[in-house]
Amino acid sequence: MFESRVFSARRLLFLLTLSCLPACHREPVSEAVPAAKPGQATGAGSVWVADREGQSGRLFLCGTIHVLRETDYPLPPGYEAAYKHSDKLVLELPPGSGADSALTTRMRELGTYGTDTSLEANVTKETWAAVQKWAPAHGQKVASLNRFRPWFVSLIITSTEYGELGAKQAIGVDQYFESRAARDGKPGIGLETVELQLKLFSSLTPEQQKGMLEQTLAEVSTLSQEYEKMISAWKNGELEALQGMLFDEAERFPELMDLFLKSRNLAWIDRLDAMLKNKENAMILVGTGHLASKDGLIQLLKDRGYRVRHFRQVPDL
Repeated sequence: MFESRVFSARRLLFLLTLSCLPACHREPVSEAVPAAKPGQATGAGSVWVADREGQSGRLFLCGTIHVLRETDYPLPPGYEAAYKHSDKLVLELPPGSGADSALTTRMRELGTYGTDTSLEANVTKETWAAVQKWAPAHGQKVASLNRFRPWFVSLIITSTEYGELGAKQAIGVDQYFESRAARDGKPGIGLETVELQLKLFSSLTPEQQKGMLEQTLAEVSTLSQEYEKMISAWKNGELEALQGMLFDEAERFPELMDLFLKSRNLAWIDRLDAMLKNKENAMILVGTGHLASKDGLIQLLKDRGYRVRHFRQVPDL
């Protein structure tokens, strides 16, 4: 069974959707997604403003959902304000990464077994039977899945299930603003490389991978309900609710929380601090999971003496 220090599928789903950009397959950003218009969006959104009182320069910490539905647009007004008042975008990955076919190719390479073994040979009979049952019901070929490592099959399953809800990475918050900035000529940079994000998954131990797949298959039927709760909390900037979704069992899997969140936040904070010291105005677009907890970017900036306020609490925007 799943080891006590490994994610449940629900935690995995939230972690991927709120903290990183799994790239099983990417699509062009849909031109059908409407731009946000005043008075149409609900909730202030998961947007926080970091600055130092009396000094110029602001960072707009915009928590993103990496997969969205077209019905989730227009976005809450905080995102529009952040875009309007920023001179550049700061994304998890450099702009254009999603359009590079090498990204999907590299992920597939890392997630594929050599010719001497298979998924069937590395999971329990029960798990393999569940994969065989899931695949044809969702348009996937069992033979193809058998070539992949458990972590990659978990991502395929979650990506497919999200897609069946209409939630796509192509119209996630990050992709939406990246595309818009490209049209507007607004510059953007990335906080980390594609290779680093991909290695987050390939570095999981065999036991962690097997447990991840077991629980993904066991709990994926609840994805729709959990996704609605997550979207509601995100739209309304309910950070405590989002923290609960990610961290209420955090003590059970400290290595994975460190891998996916804490270590990355610590790698980013000096760059964000430097932007504020240079009096820059930037829109920071990172998974909402990076903002939460005592190791989140909000607390790390507060620890360095910056004031961090929710968008709805900033009167001068």
